[in-house]
Amino acid sequence: MKGIWFDGKKASLRDDLPMPQADENHSLIRILRAGVCSTDREILKGYRPDFRGVMGHEFVGIVEESSDRNLTGRMVVGELNEGCGHCILCRTGREKHCLSRKVIGMSKDGCFAEYMTLANHLIHVVPEGLTPEKAVLTEPLAAALEIPERIHITPGLHAAVIGDGRLAFMITQVLHLSGTRVTVIGKHPDKLVTFSPYADTVLLDDVMHKLSQEGFTAEDSFEVVVDAAGHPSGMELALQIVRRQGTIVLKSTYAGKHPFDLSLVSVNELKIEGSRCGPFEPALALLTEGRIVLPEPEWHSLEDYEAAFSSKAFKAGFVL
Repeated sequence: MKGIWFDGKKASLRDDLPMPQADENHSLIRILRAGVCSTDREILKGYRPDFRGVMGHEFVGIVEESSDRNLTGRMVVGELNEGCGHCILCRTGREKHCLSRKVIGMSKDGCFAEYMTLANHLIHVVPEGLTPEKAVLTEPLAAALEIPERIHITPGLHAAVIGDGRLAFMITQVLHLSGTRVTVIGKHPDKLVTFSPYADTVLLDDVMHKLSQEGFTAEDSFEVVVDAAGHPSGMELALQIVRRQGTIVLKSTYAGKHPFDLSLVSVNELKIEGSRCGPFEPALALLTEGRIVLPEPEWHSLEDYEAAFSSKAFKAGFVL
């Protein structure tokens, strides 16, 4: 079997990987499309130094073998985190935080290969009419939908999204659907154009200039700031522009440890909400109904994995 293997330091294409075997309550899935996430790129930088295996966690595929007959032959997407099912976290609905969880593409073999296995309860059937090219975006859209799951979003609230990448675009649309006034802060004028139907946009350089020359007043600040920059500078900026007693939602994951002025959290009485994986069924519904508009991904073969990882496209992925 072909797949993209991470050896702890670098990725390589292998064609000698063993075919995965589906255990009880698991399914064997033939991968159709797989998306490259910023987390995959962070793994290459050392985000998960102990991981050895097939990379990737965003996918759509066909179930070829399953202990659940209702899944066999269906086009599906799937969640990342398989908990033990027995600990206090699993028993209280927090499986994705199980201390012994298995995470596809990060602690167990993922989807950048021809086949993978996944626990049946993590699998979601793709609604009829939703194409693989769109269904592959279910997992990242679910991550965006986790924000209103974690914090109370009200119409008229003024929020800032730091970042102009794919996740930031999904977050902006999710907040826009809630009636939230959104300002997107990004580095790339060409990317920010795509945000304009859903948000006000401003260049990061202009924000930094204002901070250095004038500072942010209470009127300039934001009740909620979402850091989707994928870099520590996003959190540093969020701490400067969030309103006193406001909320920062941290969506970024990156390699390494980084110091922040946490005295601002206590002095300004801020809330910091971590957020990652989210609900799949609402994400599938929004994609099927066309209520979230996304650019066409840039597709690559597995053999072209280096170009996929380095792509500057709005979204890159693999056709298998």
